[in-house]
Amino acid sequence: MDKDRGFRPRALGEIAIRCADMDKMVAFYEDVIGLQRLSGNRTSAITFFRIAEGFGGHTQVLALFQHAPSPGPGSDRSKAVGPAPVTGAGSSLHHIALSLPFAEQEAAMRWYDTIGQPYRIEQFSWIGWRGIFTQDPEGNTVELVAYDQSMLDQA
Repeated sequence: MDKDRGFRPRALGEIAIRCADMDKMVAFYEDVIGLQRLSGNRTSAITFFRIAEGFGGHTQVLALFQHAPSPGPGSDRSKAVGPAPVTGAGSSLHHIALSLPFAEQEAAMRWYDTIGQPYRIEQFSWIGWRGIFTQDPEGNTVELVAYDQSMLDQA
């Protein structure tokens, strides 16, 4: 049953990931995935990347947060203090998916091949998607997903 709540989310505003090694994670999302780092409120403990325009003036972002927000005096804020965040199969995060045009997926695979970034491809023919899956330096699965009518089941 459709409920009239008086509101309906229109877009995903932000994905936030706690990181053990900010330097490696920032380099991955900037250099491997190609996201644009947002200027402004930069600290070594938080980095924001632009994903897309978003909705209602809120840019869609990926936010990387140093998982230990208050390291001891004189500590390097870009390095984790305490146990690392749980990633991979032990995490509640299954994966993040970033959309791109289907035609750009071939370029993404060539880029991954060029830099030696491991990946796998999955086709979701029931909905017409193809995903290119890889992992960031902390074991989070990152998918580059695209729709193309040619991927649909032809049943």
